[in-house]
Order: sequence, then structure tokens, then C-alpha cells
Amino acid sequence: MESLNRTLFLLLNAPADPPPFLLSLARILAQWAIWLVPPALVLGWLRGNDRLRRILLQAAGAGAVGLLINQLIGLFWQHQRPFMLGLGHTFLDHAPDSSFPSDHLTLCWAVAFNLLLQQKTRTAGLLLAVLGLPVAWARIYLGVHFPLDMVGAALVALFSALLLCYEGRAIDWLHRPLTSGYRHLAAPLIRRGLLHK
Repeated sequence: MESLNRTLFLLLNAPADPPPFLLSLARILAQWAIWLVPPALVLGWLRGNDRLRRILLQAAGAGAVGLLINQLIGLFWQHQRPFMLGLGHTFLDHAPDSSFPSDHLTLCWAVAFNLLLQQKTRTAGLLLAVLGLPVAWARIYLGVHFPLDMVGAALVALFSALLLCYEGRAIDWLHRPLTSGYRHLAAPLIRRGLLHK
């Protein structure tokens, strides 16, 4: 399995002298695409109704659970990144920590998969899931992840999304006080019709 992992990595990893446009695109995808997720959740919260807010809170919870699982995996099983093994070419600075699974992709896909499981947010979930594909490619292309790190991220993300979707009562204790606090703080904007109650 590790031999296949390395072979696939070398096929997807950037050459020694990659095209500047492709390198810039990969860096944007690898570093910045993930930052679209939090504002999207916040915007959905501000403009959505109570049912949508609960779904978005579940999705955020799935992302947090996925990242926690990744940390636990990293504690018990350290998998070196390609540049730590002198493998391929690296075009992105990264700490020499465990590569498996990818945190970026886990967060992106845990939120996406959770949204996909809800009929009301299926389109947004699909868009976010599709965004994860070039993010995965970019992080391999730039030399900081192996392909199997992405497979691991997908499995952790799916588990986290299912857990939060089918055990959604776990977020009820957080949903009520957050909604109440939001309505109190945003009352002037809600009264003017700028935000949804």
C-alpha cells in the first residue's frame, strides 16, 4: 500500500520546474480555499432561519469532530510527509508533522458531507465537496501530502458528518444559547429586516 501511495504521489507531484500559473493556482487552492468555509457558515447563519442554523451548526460540529479525530490519529500513528522522506518536490512550507489524514480536506469534506446529508443544503454541500477535489490535488502537487492522506481525510470526514447528522441532538445544548445570544446581539439589525430572526 505504501509503495502505491508513493507511486501515485510522484505522478501527481509538481515537476522540478512547474509552470508559474499552475504553481500559483495550486498555492491558492492549498492555502486559501479552506477559508471560504467559515464565512459561508457565518453568512448562512446570519441570513438563514432557525432550521438552517441548526444544520450549519451540525456541519461546523462535523468539521470540529473530524479535526479532533485527525489529532488523535496523529498522536497514535505518525506518517511522514513526502518532503520529510526527500520524496518529490516541495513548493509549500509546512511543519514536519504527521501527514495522515489531511486536516484541510477533512474540514472541507466533513462540512460538505454533513450539508449533503440534509435536503435543504444539498446544493451547498455538493459545491463544497467539489471544491475539496482541487484542494486535495493542490496539496499533493505542492508536495505536502500523499494521496492516501486524502483518502483518510474522506473517511474521517464521512464518519464525522454521519455522526453529527444522526446524533444531532448532541448540538442542541449549543444551538439554543447561540441562537438566543445572536437574537439579543443582532436585535437592531433584525428589527430593520437586515438579518433573519
